[in-house]
Amino acid sequence: MKSDRLLSILLLLQTRGLVPASELAERLEVSVRTIYRDIEALAASGVPVYAERGRHGGIALLPGFRTDVTGLTADEARALFVLAAEGTHAALGLDAALGSALRKVMAALPEPHRPAAELTSRRILVDPVRWMSGPRPAVDIAELHDAVLTDRRLRLGYRHSGTSDPRTYTVDPYGLVVKAGVWYLVADRDGVLRLFRADRVRRAGLLDAPVERRPGVELADLWDELRRQVEERPGRVRLRVRVRRSRLDLFLRLNAGWLTGEPRPEGGAGGEWLRAELAVDSVEHARSLLSFGPNVEVLSPPEARDVLARHAAAVVALYGAAGTP
Repeated sequence: MKSDRLLSILLLLQTRGLVPASELAERLEVSVRTIYRDIEALAASGVPVYAERGRHGGIALLPGFRTDVTGLTADEARALFVLAAEGTHAALGLDAALGSALRKVMAALPEPHRPAAELTSRRILVDPVRWMSGPRPAVDIAELHDAVLTDRRLRLGYRHSGTSDPRTYTVDPYGLVVKAGVWYLVADRDGVLRLFRADRVRRAGLLDAPVERRPGVELADLWDELRRQVEERPGRVRLRVRVRRSRLDLFLRLNAGWLTGEPRPEGGAGGEWLRAELAVDSVEHARSLLSFGPNVEVLSPPEARDVLARHAAAVVALYGAAGTP
């Protein structure tokens, strides 16, 4: 609706200052011509808005102009109260601020929208932690948080997976990301993009030197790049397996990150078995499939079958002797 679009333009101009018409059009998914018509409508209603021409021009409000905007729709009000679990805000030291902010928003909401917003906060809960992930130790990200907000370089003592001693790096942070309850620092090390798990940071210290970031690079774009690298990383070993249909759902949940495609029925659509392929780092990954017993069979490579046979024999040797206490 046009009224919602006018309100969105007003909010963007209040928070951003000078904004190119092309950017407003892209954000609101309309044409630049429509944006200029909306600006004329705002000016006609008494809003002191103006346009600057030229390469670095755009649309802006006169300095000092502010308006108290409370024109939230019912859906927008509900959306504000569907928030992540408290742990995310606690790690940043923002739990108290979040509660205070929500109380202020509730007080500013139009009266008809308050019951819906309050009901949403009581009926919808977002828990970002995966099932059966086990308790995680508390992670202190205070220094990392300070670095990304004050644009300072960081010196990290960082323990890589599979090692016991931390290594020291100087990094240029772009920001922090929390995924499935795990905090990550996105930073350049020697000009190369890196991802650091916060729970592996053994020490962190802010340096006096300002951060050196690549110009025009945003955290969201870097995270998309890193996420694709992880999700699309080709495995060095391809495990070809057959899965009993009755255990397919569990198999998919536990191995979704390694599947190369959809499982295919074996011997017809209604068959008992399905074929699947996993892209993994090592044939040792086959050990994790032992928990499925006879419901998952590794077909190839032979080295993976040898791994399974060796570990299965060790289990039999441990439990197979009758009468062993």
